[in-house]
Amino acid sequence: MANVVVVGAQFGDEGKAKVTDLLSKNADIVVRYQGGANAGHTVVANGNTYKFHLIPSGILYSGKTCILGPGMVIDPKAFIGELSALLKRGLDDANLKVSTCAHVTMPYHLLIDAAEEESRGNQKIGTTKRGIGPTYADKCARSGIRVEDLLEKDVLKAKLDWLIPRKNVILERLYNLPALNSKEVYETYLEYGQQMKKYVCDTSAIIFQSVREKKNILFEGAQGTLLDLDHGSYPYVTSSSPTAGGACIGAGIGPTIIDRVIGVSKSYMTRVGEGPFPTEQSGAIGEQLRQVGKAWAEVGVTTGRPRRCGWFDTVLGRYSVRINGLDCLAITKLDVLDEFDEIKICVAYRDAKTKEVYKDLPSITGCLQYMEPVYESFTGWRKSTSECVSYNDLPAQAQKYINFIAEQLDVPVAIVSVGQNRDQTIIIEDPIHGPKRVLTKNVK
Repeated sequence: MANVVVVGAQFGDEGKAKVTDLLSKNADIVVRYQGGANAGHTVVANGNTYKFHLIPSGILYSGKTCILGPGMVIDPKAFIGELSALLKRGLDDANLKVSTCAHVTMPYHLLIDAAEEESRGNQKIGTTKRGIGPTYADKCARSGIRVEDLLEKDVLKAKLDWLIPRKNVILERLYNLPALNSKEVYETYLEYGQQMKKYVCDTSAIIFQSVREKKNILFEGAQGTLLDLDHGSYPYVTSSSPTAGGACIGAGIGPTIIDRVIGVSKSYMTRVGEGPFPTEQSGAIGEQLRQVGKAWAEVGVTTGRPRRCGWFDTVLGRYSVRINGLDCLAITKLDVLDEFDEIKICVAYRDAKTKEVYKDLPSITGCLQYMEPVYESFTGWRKSTSECVSYNDLPAQAQKYINFIAEQLDVPVAIVSVGQNRDQTIIIEDPIHGPKRVLTKNVK
């Protein structure tokens, strides 16, 4: 294999878990490098469905080292509950590792997150209310609790004795919520620390040693490029960096360690929560995409919210290629388009004010909401793709559709998923050892 980063190339929910599961088979180590319990990954393996929020999906394979990296924020209660459910299903936790440096989502983070979102009224961001933003905010303010703190009685008590009274001021005076009891929080999280202790270690050192031993490492991101805190549709973003660059910081490695970056995109697009979505279809087409995709669970894995659906967007696709340095693409859910008479792809934007046309995104933040999509239409293939096992098995129109996306983004499509199960996957080229992408003169 190699040292590979798998990123979401859209608004999240692209089907990264299936691609990660596919690649984990040949990995020695799987590293989740950012986000928290706001993420949701679904894997269907051997007729069983597994839902992940914090733990890397590589745990489905025996003998793989699965790491929750220092860039993550971990809700201990959620972690313990998720792990317990997996252990009951016979999975092995012997090689599960949690970074000492990962930050801890505390009860006041959950309360403040929910209260802040409600207070926004019609300016809601669409947060999952899992406390992610407030946890990262405390991390940046240098007042956060780290996993290692849960293992030190005196350290944890001193931090909470300082923090809880200050958080209570916010809870009581700003949001009219009950105050937290510092002693109760301390005792609860000290116990969580004891339950997590066997997994806690310096994960960056494990990764570095594995690199020296030339082991294969898979870096798994949550959410998607367009939800990146720096490069996404701010402020309708997550509070971390799901992009390929975030893997270095979130795992504790240098950029020279990364060999290849694989971007995952649906054959159409979806978005959960608020924020601009240029190709969103709010009428019959959007509902058809959602209903056909129901077997694929077109609802947020974490929140259960229906996903907004729309056509594939090559403008945002090219942006994702640029931000991540994508070497190849994995296209998921092609089978959802099997019954459409006409399928569209956005090839450019037209500014609703100036009527100027853009093939590349002029600004991810200020202008996205004013952009109207310019579409190219394709005749649907009207045949099932779910039984296809090779690229040549796909209907000619489906091949044309995939080729068009590859040409528009100037990056090869290496994987096509045509169903939920592991074996419903077409490998067009080796996503790990395939040819490295070379930028052409057509790519800015």
